[in-house]
Amino acid sequence: MDNRQVIGSWLSGPRAAAEDAGVDFGYRGEQLGLPKEGPGSIARPGRRMGALAVDWALCLLIAYGLFARGDMQAMGNWALGIFFVMSVLTVGTVGCTPGKALFRLRVVAEGGGRLGIVRVLLRSVLLCVGIPALIWDRDGRGLHERLARAVQVRI
Repeated sequence: MDNRQVIGSWLSGPRAAAEDAGVDFGYRGEQLGLPKEGPGSIARPGRRMGALAVDWALCLLIAYGLFARGDMQAMGNWALGIFFVMSVLTVGTVGCTPGKALFRLRVVAEGGGRLGIVRVLLRSVLLCVGIPALIWDRDGRGLHERLARAVQVRI
C-alpha cells in the first residue's frame, strides 16, 4: 500500500476503509428488516430535511400570524412550541407531520405499526432539543428515533 492509499483511506473515513478491506455493511434498514428501495424503506436524508423545513416554515408562519406580534424572538420561541405540539399530535395520530406527508414519509415503530404516546413524546422532546437529531446511526436514524425505537420510512 503506498502513501496515497493510506492518506486516501484516512480522508474517506473508517467506513470506506473497511469497505475497501472487504467488510459488507449492507444497506440502510437491512438490520431492521426493511426493504432496500421503495415503500417501507428507510427515508433518505434529503427527504427528511425537506419535510423538516416545510414543518418549521409552517410553524413560523403560524407563530408570526397568531402569537408573535412582530417580535422575532417571540416568534422563534412560539414556533418551537407549535412544532412540538404539532409533532406530538400528528405523529401520535396519523404517523406523519404535514411536511412528512408532503414528502411521502411516515414515522413507525421499529416492528411496524404506530408509536405509543410515550414514545412520540420522547421523540418530539429530543427532536426539539436538536442535538440528538444530529447524531445518526448506520441506518440513518437520529438518536431521537433510536431512543424512541422509531424509524422514518417512505410511503
